[in-house]
Amino acid sequence: MSATRTAIAAARTVVVKVGSSSLTTAAGGLDPARLDALVDALAARVAAGTHLVLVSSGAIAAGLAPLGLARRPRDLATQQAAASVGQQLLAQRYAGSFARHGLTVGQVLLTGDDVVRRAHYRNAQRTFGKLLGFGVVPVVNENDTVATEEIKFGDNDRLAALVAHLVGADALVLLSDVDALHTGDPRLPGSEQIPEVADATALADVEIATSSSDVGTGGMGSKLTAALTATGAGIPVLLASAEAAAAALVTPGPDGTVVPTVGTAFAPALRRTSARLFWLRHAAHSSGSLQLDAGAVAAVVQRRKSLLAAGITGWTGEFDSGDVVDLLGPDGIVVARGFVAHDATEMPLVVGRKTAELPESLRHEVVHADDLVSVQSAQPVQSAQPGGAGPVPGTRAGAAGPAAEKESA
Repeated sequence: MSATRTAIAAARTVVVKVGSSSLTTAAGGLDPARLDALVDALAARVAAGTHLVLVSSGAIAAGLAPLGLARRPRDLATQQAAASVGQQLLAQRYAGSFARHGLTVGQVLLTGDDVVRRAHYRNAQRTFGKLLGFGVVPVVNENDTVATEEIKFGDNDRLAALVAHLVGADALVLLSDVDALHTGDPRLPGSEQIPEVADATALADVEIATSSSDVGTGGMGSKLTAALTATGAGIPVLLASAEAAAAALVTPGPDGTVVPTVGTAFAPALRRTSARLFWLRHAAHSSGSLQLDAGAVAAVVQRRKSLLAAGITGWTGEFDSGDVVDLLGPDGIVVARGFVAHDATEMPLVVGRKTAELPESLRHEVVHADDLVSVQSAQPVQSAQPGGAGPVPGTRAGAAGPAAEKESA
């Protein structure tokens, strides 16, 4: 019996994410029968004593038909108009469907700003805690009506992974229009289902197919990113078909032997990341960057040491003490992120200097080891300039979130 599947079945707090294509008709509108079937499975899990949070796509899809749109619009303004109409319809449908089981739902609309700003993040934690304490089922979606390109999550898979850590979930279940992860495109012959993924290295030879849906944004690539984000934080993940929601959400039963047999299970890392460092790695936006020499990179990444001024060769951005900054290697690759202990205005006084050479008030670490997380960027960013005090034009490391970064080993 898989330990991962056993943990998912026994989880006391579960986040479930469902995509637009699993809730809509072929024409793109909401499908009441499919939504009710999903809610039946969710309600059964709640009845078994589980605290459940639902991250649901579908607001834009629900707004297509009322606006006379045949498919998901590409421009942000029309998407937001559809979301404005559809979010109300989606919320009403969920409220009515859960009411059949005597359950109350609470609508939670989030933007990227709600997780990249630490104060907002902690407030969201408190809100979820209260809702679950009252026995309410939070129904979460990105606030597509007001989200801008700069603060959008991009898809609800990423949002679900962030919410899973935010609420302290014991499991994340990703429900989709595919039955599991496969070795290749499941629409092609020869592709085999993968029942369990031990870690990211097991995905090296997996070919990821793109989404074929006209009503959603999250393909298999985004689901894998979400799964690895959650498992890296110690949360087991199950990827399964929404049609098999009841089987995916089974509980152990009286003898403790029942586990979900459907989908692909992703094993969690052995240690759960603290909320503070998880936020730093996956959610926070950086206010600038520090460029390190090779010795400083080795100290920070390999030996988990604090960053000292002597190892810094340049910086970008306007940041204050306590802000998040990216740490770049000599090649411009992001190797870590951290909370900086100096203001940008102090950098000319400390860069490249040994601690003993600094004024007494500036002799502390630039970034303490307890305030660092290692990451590996998918691409280099434009290098920091020695002595520079302003941001360098170009891609800002970390702005794209988990899609642009992967955790180091």
